[in-house]
Amino acid sequence: MATSNCRVDAYLEGFEIQSIRDWLWNHRAAFSHPTIDLAMVFVSPDFAEHSGLLLSLIHDEINPKQVIGCSSPSLVSNDRELENTSGFTIGLFHLPDTVLKTIRFDQREIEHADSSSYWCDRLSTDSSNGWIVFADPFHMNLDTWLKQWNQALPGIPILGGLASGRPGVHQTELYLQDQVFTQGGVGLCLEGKTRIQNVISQGCTPIGEPWIITKSSDNVLEEIGNRPAYQVLLETVNELPKNLVQEVQGNLFLGLVTNEYAEDFNRGDFLVRNLLGADPDSGRLSVGALPRLGQTVQFQLRSPNAADEDLKSLLREARLKTKTERVLGGLLCTCNGRGQRLFGAPHHDAQEIINAFGSIGLIGFFCNGELGPVGNQNYLHGYTASLALFTAPAD
Repeated sequence: MATSNCRVDAYLEGFEIQSIRDWLWNHRAAFSHPTIDLAMVFVSPDFAEHSGLLLSLIHDEINPKQVIGCSSPSLVSNDRELENTSGFTIGLFHLPDTVLKTIRFDQREIEHADSSSYWCDRLSTDSSNGWIVFADPFHMNLDTWLKQWNQALPGIPILGGLASGRPGVHQTELYLQDQVFTQGGVGLCLEGKTRIQNVISQGCTPIGEPWIITKSSDNVLEEIGNRPAYQVLLETVNELPKNLVQEVQGNLFLGLVTNEYAEDFNRGDFLVRNLLGADPDSGRLSVGALPRLGQTVQFQLRSPNAADEDLKSLLREARLKTKTERVLGGLLCTCNGRGQRLFGAPHHDAQEIINAFGSIGLIGFFCNGELGPVGNQNYLHGYTASLALFTAPAD
């Protein structure tokens, strides 16, 4: 499955112009294709004062057709997750018979986009195979933006994540060509032969049985299967194996089915959302979503073991889906709450992906929120690993 269409490496030294120039030249020289269609770059915050110069150096030494990326203190380079590091990681992609288009947007544009027709005119809605988007989490109404794009791009996957910066500082960077932005979002559209195969691992294992919502109001779940929602949750927890009961505290979530027409429901069919509160007296549960009457739900358990199992299962499914295709590289956008913080050891998500697909060339970063589809709708997630595999028909 592995190909040489993507080359990824990380620069982890201090910012010295000639050293970076030489490193970029060597990085480019080691890549077998004469044409670089795309360069993705993710830069640690301590390089922020030099990021504009870095983009200029990338153009000078590599000459890619398109450049896109963002800031993050933790970077992904192949099978390594470089948490809280200093430097940058860059991926070079050759995507044959593919047209790449880019866009820059901001909050002002979202406020003035009063209909989906506005975005249909702005975006490649007829021939798009998918979008990669990086956005600033602090200066944009992300819910409104995503709703607008979902309406304009029905059924088209949007993957990526929200940029990160220094801890406690509400400022990030976004990169497009040789420009640096501190607000809004940047997007990349793929047309032609290259497609996006996505893996959205929300880090949860379904527990108990699926249930139908029989009474709800706004974000409050009142009854499931004509019984108090809290009572159903309590019984679900009490029926867990003893080894899982210890993991329950603070790790319970609710999965909402996105496609009610499926014959059965598997882990990829649920949109996982927080349980915000529980009232044993009234039997109500508060949810970080707006559940619908008649919607199918199932409680979910998030833990290191559940997250490991979820990712491995979804990667096995993705391998089957791509067995007749070439994988041209990958982008991993993983949550700041994963990595060593969740798994207790480094490189978990990156190594599982490389174990599944081989040395495909994997680049990425740790996010303030992850973008990806569940069913035919795109969502903003948390504690999620959002993987975009760039694929093309086999020769």
